[in-house]
Amino acid sequence: MQKTLTIATVLKPQGIRGEIKVKALTDSAEDLKNFPRVFIDGVEYKVLSVRPAGDCAFLSLRGIADRNAAELLRGKDVIALREDAPELPEDTFYLVDVLGCEVVTEKGKSLGTICDITPAKTDIYVVEGDGRRITFVAAEGVIEDIDFEAKKVTVNKKRFDEVAMYE
Repeated sequence: MQKTLTIATVLKPQGIRGEIKVKALTDSAEDLKNFPRVFIDGVEYKVLSVRPAGDCAFLSLRGIADRNAAELLRGKDVIALREDAPELPEDTFYLVDVLGCEVVTEKGKSLGTICDITPAKTDIYVVEGDGRRITFVAAEGVIEDIDFEAKKVTVNKKRFDEVAMYE
């Protein structure tokens, strides 16, 4: 498992006191309150405050004292250590843990490896294998099982074919 998680992207400075507006990449911007420290460009920052606002949040970080300092962070990823992450509820997972997993049908036929995931209300997965790309929506009934130890995602072939786009 990956030791770091990308939890947000810096959108812009907010105000003149160094606060930054970030786009949360977690299920809820409220989740950002659980991280005591973050890393941006390899620099560690203590999180002083988090104000959720829809799917965004406003962060105050120790060491970012004014708008000029905050401006330098625009467009950068906000990284957290997995050890700082809260325990996940049952049947939930971090998308990064699915990257690199082999996708197989319930009968064991390999469809390829997950190379990209676009987070959305219903996440969009991209699978590469046999010289082709398959994009599919993780709609209800498509993914039957995820075995993190074996790095395998089992899909229902019939339901998968209903939502998959082959390139």
